[in-house]
Amino acid sequence: MSLQSFIAGLPKAELHVHHVGSASPRIVSELAARHPAAGVPSDVEALREFFTFRDFAHFIEVYLAVVDLVRTPEDVRLLTYEVAREMAEGQNLRYAELTCTPYTSVVRGIPIQAYTEAIEDARVAAERDFGLVLRWIYDIPGESGLPAADATLEYALEHRTDALVGFGLGGPEVGVPRAQFGPHFDAARAAGLRSVPHAGETTGPETVWESLRLLGAERIGHGVSAAQDPELLAHLADTGVVLEVCPTSNIATRAVERIEDHPLRTFVDAGVTVTINSDDPPMFATSLNRDYEVAAGLLDLDEQGVADLARAAVDASFAPADVKARVSAEIEAYAAG
Repeated sequence: MSLQSFIAGLPKAELHVHHVGSASPRIVSELAARHPAAGVPSDVEALREFFTFRDFAHFIEVYLAVVDLVRTPEDVRLLTYEVAREMAEGQNLRYAELTCTPYTSVVRGIPIQAYTEAIEDARVAAERDFGLVLRWIYDIPGESGLPAADATLEYALEHRTDALVGFGLGGPEVGVPRAQFGPHFDAARAAGLRSVPHAGETTGPETVWESLRLLGAERIGHGVSAAQDPELLAHLADTGVVLEVCPTSNIATRAVERIEDHPLRTFVDAGVTVTINSDDPPMFATSLNRDYEVAAGLLDLDEQGVADLARAAVDASFAPADVKARVSAEIEAYAAG
């Protein structure tokens, strides 16, 4: 069996993947046809060109254009269920923590109650139909500032479901200091949610330090610039804080210039625990399978090494104990076979 085939068949978990950002051209095409006034192409080939990014700022611009297609609870339900279908059928995912940004839907007119009902209905159906267990991370869109943080915290605390496990922070890092969100993360953590902010994707290691010290981060989304700070790498290794590494995304957004320059090996050599993730896969013309292939190349991994990456994702997840045990057993059986 080729390594590519081994990866394709490997049962996997994913921890850093965005709800709207997982909308494939097939899904976006359907949403664009529903809302032609939004100006997003409905032709699949035109969408592939639409998803070609010049830099991180352009990526955010395109991302928000797709966000604007999610205008009704029915859109939310369609998006969630179809993303789950592609995760399960295309990537052999057994468990995923999907980062949702409810604020961007609520400000477009979807009540939070309807939003919650839509994702929950899709979650239950996805587990029934595809065997994929979904959990939610509610994400503050940092570019929208404190009003978005206040609202996201309210959604997380006042409209919480058992499937909500984490509290995050995404969007641009430049000009969006982490400190202002400290009280929001304190309140979320006090309510039992886990802290998983993005940091060090487009800024230096100081943003990762701030996320650890001020936001109580248990996992760091991206953390690319941590490689620049040996003290930070040692701290991450010693404390077991996990980096959610997204290799292809980092190239697409120009966070890293060339894949050969990606710091994944630096992280592993420093003893930092890493998981491999696809971030916004269709937008970056990637998939979780593809990012595992990239990681295998960067780390010179064989089949057992790749299986270890899959195990690390399960271990670092916030999945229920029985789900962790089941998925880990599937990985063991597959790797042994």
